[in-house]
Amino acid sequence: MRKTIEVDGLRAGYLTAGDRGPMVLLLHGTYWSRVWRPVLGDLAAAGLRPVAVDLPGLGRSEGELTPETATVPALAAWVARFAAALGADVPLAVAGHDIGGAVAQHLLVGDALKVRRLALVNSVTYDSWPVPGVARFRDPAVVAATTVEDVLAARRTAVTTALARPATEAELADYLDPWTDARVCRSWMALAGAADSRYTLDLVPALRADETPKLLVWGEDDTFQEVRHAERFTAEMPNTTLVRIPGAGHIPMENDPAGVAGALANFFLS
Repeated sequence: MRKTIEVDGLRAGYLTAGDRGPMVLLLHGTYWSRVWRPVLGDLAAAGLRPVAVDLPGLGRSEGELTPETATVPALAAWVARFAAALGADVPLAVAGHDIGGAVAQHLLVGDALKVRRLALVNSVTYDSWPVPGVARFRDPAVVAATTVEDVLAARRTAVTTALARPATEAELADYLDPWTDARVCRSWMALAGAADSRYTLDLVPALRADETPKLLVWGEDDTFQEVRHAERFTAEMPNTTLVRIPGAGHIPMENDPAGVAGALANFFLS
């Protein structure tokens, strides 16, 4: 079910399922809330209330990101305001995918939002990001020369690779639909341009000292965020468990929704 709520005077879109149980806030990165859709029903059936938000200017949310508002700290502050607008009980359970995982890590060790449990799903960590296809948007000349059609073509390639399985044209069109809007394309390029590994590297000392329970759920065949990064994080960060999803790519929710949802539900309800 798709809903909206006002944050900073603009509508923020989010996907949810169920209306009871502990809330779990689900954060996306260079995609949008669509990545979480395959697991929402199973999470709700397990007794959770999943909320997959579209970051401002992305997916179905209003607004437009700039290089300043697209940084990880700025997005973490916005997510805290979104949670407050929902009336979410804190401390809150949070899961992050891709760059959304950087935002989730920032929330864990920052003071904008109290986090009781953290899950990372094929997330950026350490200096594992940005990948070249994202990093090139740091160049203003590249941004100025990039059209909506260029973004759609690039995202089509990225989504096709991330799915790690055959996809129908209808499915790809569903994933790509938000980027047919020039405003969303500009927001996405701002997010890409603001991507900087210092936002996760700077968190490492605090994460090493943090005893909050953490779960990593990882598609083993991910070529964007390789499982070796998850293995390192698990070895170095206290109270961290790694669940591998065999045969899954960068969006394991699409390859094994039951496996991902089961791991998340067991973790957040324990």
